[in-house]
Amino acid sequence: MIDKILGIFSYSSNEPLIFTRLYFWVFFVVVLAGYSVLYNKRKPRNAYLFLVSLFFYYKSSGIYFLLLLFSTVTDFFIGKRLYYAESPTKRKSLLILSIFINLFVLSYFKYSNFFIETINSIFATQFQVVNYFNLMANGIAGANYFDIDKIILPVGISFFTFQTISYTVDIYRKKITPVTNILDFGFYVSFFPQLVAGPIVRASEFIPQLYQKYKITQAEFGMAIFMILNGLLKKLFISDYIAVNLIDRVFEKPIMYSGIENLMALYGYSMQVYADFSGYTDIAIGVALLMGFRLPVNFNSPYKALHVGEFWKRWHISLSTWLKDYLYIPLGGNRHGETRTNINLMITMLLGGLWHGASWQFVIWGGLNGVGLLIYKQWRKISPFKGNHSWPVRFYAIFLTFNFITLTRIWFRCGSMQQVNEMIHQITYAFEPGQIIEVFSAYKKVLLLLIFAFIVHWLPSNFKAWYRTRFANLPSWAIAVVVLVAVFFIYQFQTFKLQPFIYFAF
Repeated sequence: MIDKILGIFSYSSNEPLIFTRLYFWVFFVVVLAGYSVLYNKRKPRNAYLFLVSLFFYYKSSGIYFLLLLFSTVTDFFIGKRLYYAESPTKRKSLLILSIFINLFVLSYFKYSNFFIETINSIFATQFQVVNYFNLMANGIAGANYFDIDKIILPVGISFFTFQTISYTVDIYRKKITPVTNILDFGFYVSFFPQLVAGPIVRASEFIPQLYQKYKITQAEFGMAIFMILNGLLKKLFISDYIAVNLIDRVFEKPIMYSGIENLMALYGYSMQVYADFSGYTDIAIGVALLMGFRLPVNFNSPYKALHVGEFWKRWHISLSTWLKDYLYIPLGGNRHGETRTNINLMITMLLGGLWHGASWQFVIWGGLNGVGLLIYKQWRKISPFKGNHSWPVRFYAIFLTFNFITLTRIWFRCGSMQQVNEMIHQITYAFEPGQIIEVFSAYKKVLLLLIFAFIVHWLPSNFKAWYRTRFANLPSWAIAVVVLVAVFFIYQFQTFKLQPFIYFAF
């Protein structure tokens, strides 16, 4: 009995607290039970949610929850001093200090291995990484509990780092006033539904909600349930199934599979990464809404985009807008001529690629998307279809954009450049049209599921809004019945090992 209780409060890298585990929903029910007592008492409510969010992050990242605390304390006090500083020099110095600390921590944990490997490759050196965080922890503990020979990426560090940067930058720009209570600020930084994989929540959007009374309508309650179920279905019914039954095995050894199978896996991955990431976001939005907090929309049917620029307005919207407001515009945006604008776009996309992962493949992926943006900018100047909104033109534009985005995902998904080269080779030189029927027959369940997923994705937005609203307005008993049926269906269908959310790695 004692071991079970200790297990609840101990960290295990093999059992993270994620939305697709039963343990999370037990945790959430317990959190709601406590929340039901405190929801109308602002200070205790925010402090309570800060503490349970810390516990959530501890269960996801172990000792690295101390980094979250460090970021919280650092930016809270810098933000206060920045707001009250009168000297422009002092204000700018405090802003630079905040950005430097946040980016240094992010770079150390996310990019140290990448930097060292690159240096060793170029200069034939033998530098080794040292995890000074673990080294310090071992010193405090008086024993070698933690490995110092490798640096592990803490879950969600890319997301909460960008949130705290937006906080100090918005104070510097005088868009917001600083939070006066460190527990309130800690709640903003660590709110558990979106902590480890977004959406990236701006201080200006979320902090005002800290001081509002709990309010949720019957329709919002229904919409929250819909979002949670929708996210679980995307993740467990679509994303995980096609990953286990096609994508993972093909991307692991592309050379062992035909060109048709490689191409199917590539298109399948476009759906997998969307269903996986937007599924997480849907659940996060739903869970937050049940507690009375509104998170921003992060996806808007991205594969309906007519060009690459529109795609990035529909995909991972919180990151795209963050990069625009805190990187592209400060670089000069489009204010200094076309050449400078193009350079700013490429820098933004390259760094956006690097944000996703510490490897040259992500830089290439970001660069390809940047090139796609620049090509479209030139094309729209001479396009004979300008102003033509007929369905054949829209179909052509969507088809071209989707295939370009899918092609770039080779560099995003493959684990090495060797796998990239193998997949390109198989699609280019080992594509046998005569095998299409045989391959489709072998993967018929995956193929049918993919077709179903893309049909749903491409349904008219008005129709989607209609059935969401109809569900949200159902009586409570009907919603309860749908939940029971959906949960039964999900866990009957899901017979394989749970797959981690893709964006946990970023």
